[in-house]
Amino acid sequence: MSITQETRLKKAHVSLMRHSETALYSGIIMMGDSLVVDDDITAYTDGVNKKYGRKFIENLNDSELRALILHENLHVALKHIQRFDKEFKQDARLTNASADYVVNDIIVNLEDKAHCVLPKGGLYDEKYHNWSVREVYNDLKQQQDENPQSTDGLEPMDEHGFGEGGTASMSAEEQQALSTKIDQALREGGILASRMGGKTPKTILDLLEPKVDWRTVLKDFLTSAMRGTDEYTWRRYNKRLVANDIYMPSMEDEQVGEIVVAIDTSGSIGDRELTEFASELVSVCELCSPEKVRVLWWDTEVHGEQVFDSGNYQQINHLLKPQGGGGTDPSCISKYIASENITAQAVVVFTDGYFWDMPEWNISTETLWLVTENTTPKIPTGKVIKQELKA
Repeated sequence: MSITQETRLKKAHVSLMRHSETALYSGIIMMGDSLVVDDDITAYTDGVNKKYGRKFIENLNDSELRALILHENLHVALKHIQRFDKEFKQDARLTNASADYVVNDIIVNLEDKAHCVLPKGGLYDEKYHNWSVREVYNDLKQQQDENPQSTDGLEPMDEHGFGEGGTASMSAEEQQALSTKIDQALREGGILASRMGGKTPKTILDLLEPKVDWRTVLKDFLTSAMRGTDEYTWRRYNKRLVANDIYMPSMEDEQVGEIVVAIDTSGSIGDRELTEFASELVSVCELCSPEKVRVLWWDTEVHGEQVFDSGNYQQINHLLKPQGGGGTDPSCISKYIASENITAQAVVVFTDGYFWDMPEWNISTETLWLVTENTTPKIPTGKVIKQELKA
């Protein structure tokens, strides 16, 4: 008696959930719908639900089917559909391929090589071991720019539900709820896997590292750096005492100086990131009341600046005019500040964190690095905070 593909799918799920190396993904596997469909597809996920083409999986052995299922569920676990919709709109083929390289690296590096075997056509390159989607995407993009034919034939094995219908189209609140649910499922799966002797891949560990509220850190950093010094001055008398013919010095709060905000425009910072960052910057400006905020637009050089004061803080969101779009070298920030003789009390660098060499940093100004992607950026000095976006 032949077994149905639906039954094979269920058996593969159970096998994955009982194995020490893949029990970590038990909660993810149980999330959403997992269906065998008659559509002409290999496999598909929208970031929650998974579909498997009947004709395609009929030709897979059990190890290959488990690998395919793990592949789709890793896209969900790593929130690829949520996190890389912007890149997909820029280059759908490279984004899909980059995501596949990342998840297939995890599958290929399972210690039990017979448990999951990539089906024919699965993208894998040992070069990309422990790389992030952004790092793979940048590398593929560079190859393509240097030689347009170098990425010909680079086609993912499955389909990804970016854009309409995927999790990226959810509201900010829905995405946050889903993100929390995924993290919780992975943590619970991690407990189960550890009891079975399993290990958690670095890519998943990076995703689950404790989150710090970057908004709070930004406020604390600037409040500390910009705090005025109370001094007495005889240039103005204490008004409350003058009425009684008592002439005493008044308290003068030293003028709060300038903030430099250096925003990476290398092509990876999108409207969503800028909008959220600028909104928080407005509230911090109102809290600290700096004399001015100087926004620098940079990639491998500073392409321009915009200066805001208390009269237009509220309009920062609408007045920002990004310039640039090339590579990424933060060294240009410190060089520009030094060459233009800019005296700032604090520097905030907003970047995805992907630059190959340690930047030159020849200024002593207190610096905070808000990093949106790379978890291990090369930072020469200052404090580093991973910026987790609301959506």
